Amino acid sequence: MSVRVALFGTKFMGKAHSQAYRSVNMFFPQAPRVEMKVIVGRDPKQTKEAARLYRWEEASTDWKAVMHRDDIDVVDICTPGDWHKPMVLEAVKAKKHIVCEKPLGNTLAEAKRMTAAAAKAGVRHFLMHNYRRAPAVALAKKIIDDGRIGRIFHFRARYLQDWAMSPKLQMLWRFDKQRAGSGALGDLGSHIIDLAHYLCGDISSVSAAMETYIKERPTAPRSRKNEAVTVDDAVVVCTRFANGAIGTLEATRFALGRKNHNAFEVNGSRGSLVFDLENLNNLDFCSADDKADAQGFRRIIACSKGNHPYADHWWADGHILGYEHTFTHSVNDFLMALESGSEIHPDFDDGLRNQKVLHAVEKAARSRRWEKVA
Repeated sequence: MSVRVALFGTKFMGKAHSQAYRSVNMFFPQAPRVEMKVIVGRDPKQTKEAARLYRWEEASTDWKAVMHRDDIDVVDICTPGDWHKPMVLEAVKAKKHIVCEKPLGNTLAEAKRMTAAAAKAGVRHFLMHNYRRAPAVALAKKIIDDGRIGRIFHFRARYLQDWAMSPKLQMLWRFDKQRAGSGALGDLGSHIIDLAHYLCGDISSVSAAMETYIKERPTAPRSRKNEAVTVDDAVVVCTRFANGAIGTLEATRFALGRKNHNAFEVNGSRGSLVFDLENLNNLDFCSADDKADAQGFRRIIACSKGNHPYADHWWADGHILGYEHTFTHSVNDFLMALESGSEIHPDFDDGLRNQKVLHAVEKAARSRRWEKVA
């Protein structure tokens, strides 16, 4: 089986997704072969260069025409958030299967519309929450599902970066609510909300605080003209889960020294798990089944063939993997689901569940009350 792909977006995520398709062809021989047909961008020169660098067969700036091409099976949407809805709806109209970057929409209403449209059309859909497929995170899921940490009491997660701290940094699309939907909440918080759902189940209610530290930014480098920032720089959330667990979530782009600190801890009646993306090959596990004189956190290097998720496809035991492999694993699982007809998660339904939490967090930050996730 061969799958013909068109990718929309040429920058950071476009590069990551492009490498994933190439890597699947090289390292996952059982997966359908990927034909990287066309990459789509706004600037003709930059898009042509991206096609050359990322090894796509063609470059195009006509996204609607590409959506309706007969030689395209899957569309992969790596654009800013304001393009997700129109592109998803056009892909649905063209009966294409869809991979979409997160969060699914800029608003809850958009996410509902996209999810309903994809379901009605019967196309397959996948949301790129790639961190689920770090081997250590997938191992944490297995340990939880096996009952090895018992009843979950706590989930705490934080996603910290520092790239937005300079007041001289120009106004980017990520600072504009119309284009991005939200700031640190959707950009970073959506990832840890997805991990919370993946590991611990539904979030039922939230309370929250949000802050924008830099209210205006230059319209261009060294410009004296400023534009209002309309999204959050940081968010802190308290959560209640449907299973009775409680948790905390923190996302910020103002944590000096933190470059991509995506970390979580899960505490249960029989054990605890700790993960940090900045040390992504390791999972720390404490088990109450250990003898008292040797009880404590042990470090598992989640790169052992025959034992750990995805490790069989890569290098010798203990030879570490990187950020890019999470995208390769995601693409492989999606392609395998296309071929077999099996379920694949996270899909748009998971994205809608995530969007409901994002919506409730913004509502709670305004009301300063606990808000239900509806």
